[in-house]
Amino acid sequence: MEPVAFTAMADGTAADYARLGAAWQAHRDAHLADSVLALLRAMRGPTLGYQIDRYEHSLQSATRAMRDGADEESIVCALLHDVADPIAPDNHSAAAAAMLRPFVSDANHWIVAHHGLFQGYYYFHHVGEDRDARERHRGHPHFEATAAFCENWDQCSFDPDYDTAPLSHFEPMVHRLLAAPKRIYD
Repeated sequence: MEPVAFTAMADGTAADYARLGAAWQAHRDAHLADSVLALLRAMRGPTLGYQIDRYEHSLQSATRAMRDGADEESIVCALLHDVADPIAPDNHSAAAAAMLRPFVSDANHWIVAHHGLFQGYYYFHHVGEDRDARERHRGHPHFEATAAFCENWDQCSFDPDYDTAPLSHFEPMVHRLLAAPKRIYD
């Protein structure tokens, strides 16, 4: 593609932005899912004291969601809920949720964005924090779903003996979900 002529966005034309939009769309379609899956694969490696690494934890969470009969979007959210750990360890929930936002429902976005706080119910009291910190969200429409996400798929997915589905099982789901944004810039 021939580059646009402008050097400041304010100088672009509708035709310029149509060309750029088409180029970005083609790039996203060709590379986004693979880039996200590469982030997931980057979580292979040190267990950081757990019995399994974060990659296996993610596969295990998705496998549990799938075996519970969750819809495909929720399965992918279970797979990718910690995907930002390598690049945003101190706010991985918010970073993963922001990445998924254009592609998922409001409910799944909220679940991913808040799962870190809700997960704290299982260990905060052991590290000097308030295990009931999630209670400030009690009454929110997605509170119970987030608590269930953590209870059923996240907090219990550190088991080296669990029969976990391989990434190849989930890759087509990731490609389908990330191919169709539901919203842009909200």
